Amino acid sequence: MIICSKLMPQGRGLARVLVQRANTITLDWDTRQKSRFDATDSAGRQLGIFLPRGTVVRGGDVLVAEDGSLIRVEAAPQAVLRITACSEHGSPFDLTRAAYHLGNRHVPIELQPDHLKIEPDHVLADMLRAMHMTVVAVSEPFEPESGAYGDHDGHGHDHSHDQAPVAAKRIAIPIRSALAQPHVHGPGCKHEH
Repeated sequence: MIICSKLMPQGRGLARVLVQRANTITLDWDTRQKSRFDATDSAGRQLGIFLPRGTVVRGGDVLVAEDGSLIRVEAAPQAVLRITACSEHGSPFDLTRAAYHLGNRHVPIELQPDHLKIEPDHVLADMLRAMHMTVVAVSEPFEPESGAYGDHDGHGHDHSHDQAPVAAKRIAIPIRSALAQPHVHGPGCKHEH
């Protein structure tokens, strides 16, 4: 068994040709949200994945094996419910309402500009249909949001505003002092959202 204990989100830092040539593993969401699991890559090699606790593997991520080889992760198609606003008597705002109600129930949800996806749940499907949403069972890859405190698809960065944005530097209003403060979310938050 080959051990993989390093993850490169979306293959960042790697030449595209290396990522394209890498062996692949295709995993469903249940497996990709675990930090420890076994898999077999496209070359038939047995892999043991040992990532830091809480790590979520996304489609497009690249694992690095102990022998230096790369393994590209693909999100497997799986049973999901695709939710769209009713084209006859709905509006795009209905999708926002649906996302709000699903979020209140703490279900994993994939947000797209024109649809939402959740794992199959007949009770939630009935609730959404009662809200005049169109709910269709499909088999597609599932990439739910990581949440407000998650990794935001692996692009780690902070939101300190020690440097004002270029646009703010060009205008002569007292925006710099507000931007120079740390960007705090939660109970200590001192700005509007």
